[in-house]
Amino acid sequence: MRVLVVEDEPLLADAAAEWLRGEAHAVDVAHDGDQALERVGVNDYDVVVLDRDLPRVHGDDVCRRLVASDSDARVLMLTAAAEVTDRVAGLTLGADDYLTKPFAFPELAARVLALGRRSRPGVPPVLRRAGITLDPARREVFRDGRYVALSKKEFAVLAELLRADGAAVSAEALLEKVWDEHADPFTGAVRLAVLKLRRKLGGPPVVETLTGVGYRIR
Repeated sequence: MRVLVVEDEPLLADAAAEWLRGEAHAVDVAHDGDQALERVGVNDYDVVVLDRDLPRVHGDDVCRRLVASDSDARVLMLTAAAEVTDRVAGLTLGADDYLTKPFAFPELAARVLALGRRSRPGVPPVLRRAGITLDPARREVFRDGRYVALSKKEFAVLAELLRADGAAVSAEALLEKVWDEHADPFTGAVRLAVLKLRRKLGGPPVVETLTGVGYRIR
């Protein structure tokens, strides 16, 4: 999934981002409310991890603007305030979930994954097509019962292709969902990831290239 971490403490922001990248998500980072609004105006995020007490533009205002814009992104609000009234206030603003600091990174990752599923209604937790089974929670892939070891990017690319349910997914869409904002669109990263994915999945080939359109799993 594409995730935005908005946190004004750089060490915490970077640590959270690295943990989520370890779960095969593409993660961008913002350190204040202005940066957060700039990024959500440019990129489509599945989940926004939003610190409530932000400089420049308060996290409450960022949340309000996300809700007002009809964004599909789910909001996981972070705060040091653990009182029930604070949690209720955050949820009333439109946040989808609430996590108090300090928190454990595995719990953060689990909540992000759960919110990501909710942002894609109708997509089953375990994805299956053409003899491939992908379990996002366990990060496991099987082809006709055979375990397939994939890198984080290969896993994320395969997940996007499976979610498309036979429809073509453009290289631009894969770059948007799987890589972060620092990815160079001219590097051929998507083509290389698909090539490696094909090799690891083995025969018969199931990832089809549609010239000028993108990729699909038949």
